[in-house]
Amino acid sequence: MAVIKANAYGHGLLRVAEVLEEAEGFALLDVRDAIALREAGFRQTILLLEGFFTADELPLLAQYELSSVIHSTWQLAMLDAYPRRGTLSVWLKINTGMNRLGFLPEQVPAVMEKLKSHPAIREVTLMTHFSHADEPEGVAEQLELFKGLTAAYRAPRSLANSAALLRYPATHAEWVRPGIMLYGASPFADASAQQLGLQPVMTLGSEIIAVRELQAGDSVGYAGLFRADRAMRIGIVACGYADGYPRHAPTGTPVLVNGRRTRTLGRVSMDMLCVDLGEMPDADVGSRVILWGAGLPVEEVAGAAGTISYELMCALTARVPVSY
Repeated sequence: MAVIKANAYGHGLLRVAEVLEEAEGFALLDVRDAIALREAGFRQTILLLEGFFTADELPLLAQYELSSVIHSTWQLAMLDAYPRRGTLSVWLKINTGMNRLGFLPEQVPAVMEKLKSHPAIREVTLMTHFSHADEPEGVAEQLELFKGLTAAYRAPRSLANSAALLRYPATHAEWVRPGIMLYGASPFADASAQQLGLQPVMTLGSEIIAVRELQAGDSVGYAGLFRADRAMRIGIVACGYADGYPRHAPTGTPVLVNGRRTRTLGRVSMDMLCVDLGEMPDADVGSRVILWGAGLPVEEVAGAAGTISYELMCALTARVPVSY
């Protein structure tokens, strides 16, 4: 099941679904996005990862054959008031330690029995979500709890996100839910995408629109956060936080100019950022700049900026032109 929430992690919902047309299912959040997939002709299982939010959405789930996560008692109450019989496919979310959504272990037997006998429910899948699959703690405790809670039931299961899929084969079950790995980024802090055999899908590029010569003591950008300690050339790049590049990226965040690695300088502005051209005498106005992607892993940029690759890709704004 390909996770394509958040506009396919910033990559474009329908375009990514087309590329992943052989996936057996898609998972996302917004019922409108799910309907858009159906209306575009996708017949796979489509799962709403946070389920329905209002009773008005239940007829849409039936009409468009959408599966829904059930994670709370208020959703059960809405189901009880739903008049149609045998029309809904639900995924029972069990809280095994993430402590966000899901029924507590002691609630599972009663909820499962209710769903199995509910007149509106056609089928039930069991699921959980790991909190430490990408950390040294791993998944053992949550996995054992889930296995114990679900052993008595004959139902499909879904546990593995990208990190668990890559490192813990015992979690794979009937459904796996790859997300970040589909887009060529690593879910791990200790393993790069290249080490995992993943290739970047998104490349954020721009170009130099001005070149300036600094003297020792000259500062760069708002608040003068970078001050030159010698004469140097810098390039002004047409990209800033209004495009989704992180404002908090510090001096030294890696960037490619004409395929060569250099660094950002000073504070990122709304529409521009500055890069060091000191070792690049051939760089000039029009030179190609890669902010992340081909040749520069997004997780490396994210690490320098104190965030994660997920946030960078999801934060791209609508004004960024996209070429597929």
